[in-house]
Amino acid sequence: MPTTQLQTVAERVAGRARRQGFVLACEVREELAQAGIAETLWKDVLALARASLTYRRGRYYYASPVSARVQAEQSQQRDIHDAVAVLIEQHRSDSSPVERRERDRVEFVQPVQVTTEDGRTFTLLSRDLSATGIRLVGTHRLLGQKVRVQVPRPDGPAPWEFLVRILWTCPLGEDLVENGGTFISVTP
Repeated sequence: MPTTQLQTVAERVAGRARRQGFVLACEVREELAQAGIAETLWKDVLALARASLTYRRGRYYYASPVSARVQAEQSQQRDIHDAVAVLIEQHRSDSSPVERRERDRVEFVQPVQVTTEDGRTFTLLSRDLSATGIRLVGTHRLLGQKVRVQVPRPDGPAPWEFLVRILWTCPLGEDLVENGGTFISVTP
């Protein structure tokens, strides 16, 4: 079988995956049958289209090229996740129950330094921590702000510094406020 015919089918399969989001093995065989080629060569077609497809759970998904900006954001999210994983592992209490949310959330009660966009610095109390965010308790409403949160490291002199966007604020009592934020970046 000439490779050029298989390459043509591979390009059609990749195009179909791009339009549909994914293709199934039966659809690859269908493309071969339409081209008048033996359906038993479907794995050869997938091997030729390997650069454009990724296999997950019985489907061949179209793998679009990722821009440098998206790669940088993904790298930053991995850095945040790694830093938070270290903090969670070091402070996880054996007696605390595991959360049944998308991301594990652990009690993480520690004083932290918070610096607002206008340069004011406060000491607040962290309440819990997850791979995507932190909850802070104090006397200041921080809704809508980007703040720098310094979390002390038990294993080193320099604290972790997270840039956090405060998404919600809730009063807890007289002059006591809870702020919930999501991580944007981390500086070790």
